[in-house]
Amino acid sequence: MQNLPTNTPLTFEALMASIHESNRFLTEKFAETERFFKESAAISRAETDRFLKESAISRAETDRFLKESAAKTDGMFKETERIQKENARMIGGMSNSNGEVAESYFMNSFTNSMQFAGQEYDSITYNQRKKVKKLNLQDEYDLLLHNGNSVVIIEIKYKADKDDVAPLLRKAQTYKQLFPEYTHYSLYLGLAGLHIDAAAEKEAKKHGIAIIKQVGDTMVIHDADLKVF
Repeated sequence: MQNLPTNTPLTFEALMASIHESNRFLTEKFAETERFFKESAAISRAETDRFLKESAISRAETDRFLKESAAKTDGMFKETERIQKENARMIGGMSNSNGEVAESYFMNSFTNSMQFAGQEYDSITYNQRKKVKKLNLQDEYDLLLHNGNSVVIIEIKYKADKDDVAPLLRKAQTYKQLFPEYTHYSLYLGLAGLHIDAAAEKEAKKHGIAIIKQVGDTMVIHDADLKVF
């Protein structure tokens, strides 16, 4: 804007020139302001777009990572489950195999000798099961020896421990309920095992149960504490 001398009279032409100059000045300032806001808005939009794009990439990467991690974890769980099932199958197979070895040994030994605690027996029964519905009672017996006046119940284990004694004592009660024809017979109990720990042996002897072991190639029966049930 042009400065006018204060001592010069203001003419019409000078007034119009001043107004024109003011308009030009304001137009330039408006243009500069508009340009500033447009540039600021453009920069803001660009920054916003860039941020959103980077955020989208970050989310995609995160989703991919989570999916891959979930897949790996699921695979690890499935593999662990498979290994556990396989181990359980193998252990179960080994346990069944060990039990069969013990049963085979003691059944063959008693079949050959047919003796127990100095008595002769004339029949032997393997793996007998019986259920009487009206008594709501059932049980099973690994090996039974019979003669005219005595019955022997033998529980066979690959490895016998203290917890095997109580179920065997229960069998002395269930047998005479399930087989009342033997109520008046003398009933004996024996715990046979290829391995019998000390606690099991002590508990069995305390209750009058014979201990039956394998010593070398021979079956040995410890019946000093044997009692009639």
